[in-house]
Amino acid sequence: MTAPAPPAQGTQRLVDLFEFGLDAPICLTWELTYACNLSCTHCLSSSGRRDPRELSTEEAKAVIDELEAMQVFYVNIGGGEPTVRADFWELLDYATSHHVGVKFSTNGVRITPETARRLARNDYVDVQISLDGATPEVNDAVRGPGSYATALRAMENLAEAGMRNFKLSVVCTRHNIPQLDEFKALADRYGAQLRLTRLRPSGRGADVWDDLHPTQEQQRELYDWLMAHGESVLTGDSFFHLSAYGQALPGLNLCGAGRVVCLIDPVGDVYACPFAIHEEFLAGNVRDSGGFTAVWRESELFNDLRSPQTGGACASCGFYDTCKGGCMAAKFFTGLPLDGPDPECVQGYGEELLARRPTDRAELPRPAQDHSRRRPVDLPLPTRRKDLARPPVSDCAEDPLAGLRLTDTPSTLHEKS
Repeated sequence: MTAPAPPAQGTQRLVDLFEFGLDAPICLTWELTYACNLSCTHCLSSSGRRDPRELSTEEAKAVIDELEAMQVFYVNIGGGEPTVRADFWELLDYATSHHVGVKFSTNGVRITPETARRLARNDYVDVQISLDGATPEVNDAVRGPGSYATALRAMENLAEAGMRNFKLSVVCTRHNIPQLDEFKALADRYGAQLRLTRLRPSGRGADVWDDLHPTQEQQRELYDWLMAHGESVLTGDSFFHLSAYGQALPGLNLCGAGRVVCLIDPVGDVYACPFAIHEEFLAGNVRDSGGFTAVWRESELFNDLRSPQTGGACASCGFYDTCKGGCMAAKFFTGLPLDGPDPECVQGYGEELLARRPTDRAELPRPAQDHSRRRPVDLPLPTRRKDLARPPVSDCAEDPLAGLRLTDTPSTLHEKS
């Protein structure tokens, strides 16, 4: 099955042409590992423990070779916490030396002064520091004790290393919407750019979404704030459902799942969307014949997503052309029909459907796998390059510290701080 030919150029907007898919993704998200030292309550990939089936270093390099051949602009690396993977820096250097830019998201735990200087020297690397509260009280309630201090220390190290316009990445919740101005001031203080993204009911986020997602009043507050700040604040196109308030936000304003974006998970599975890790959105695996290239260009799922969409129940809405029915993953994991309104539809149609959902959450779709741990891991910061020496990691090791050897113990690090 092949994707239908798009309408003749000149009759469509660029965003309309993107709906029919491209030969290569504009933005590929790649979760290198499920290992993480934190246990954020809203983690979209339910990360914590390493999956022993992770792609090997050589397999990951083979994927990078494919991305270079496909002329993928950059890869957005996440996790888990990607920097706890033993070969992270090796893979980062391999990608950038093969013309694949790297943007990676981190909680900052491994961004030491030394690594900050190393990152600042590479023009093909961008760093996103995750922070979900402009104060420790708001942030640490979601991301865990000490995570606020860790993130600020990482931003300070990057700023002192001379790295400018790295990103301060915030997942918007009803607890931090009142802090938007504070987030912007925090980013400005460190020479960073603020990036706001939407809370999705994916992974562990499905368990807290009802309590954490912004209220209708806050949705409007967020929209007005974004309109006032224009392109100085990035959104990753995650708020296109807010365009139904009137004027479209900067960006593509469409669901790019399987069209211009996709996800590679740590074991090589390719999903249509980074927020839809579920077998219904599984397109293939990079270990299959033809690799990632074949999955992207030949997957039946991706070709279906690139077919003309009718709009379903939203087609008659006057704002469909800007909202496009909202987020596929948000609808799926809240139990709403994929051809229906977004659960956070600003016209209120999603609320009507949410009220009719099953009261038993066990009846709602769940993510493909759960790598959560019961408690976060205390990951001490290495202070010297030799501290990163690593023995081979066994295939069965699941701990996020597997392969990491530190010469300083937590107690000695405390004494030095």
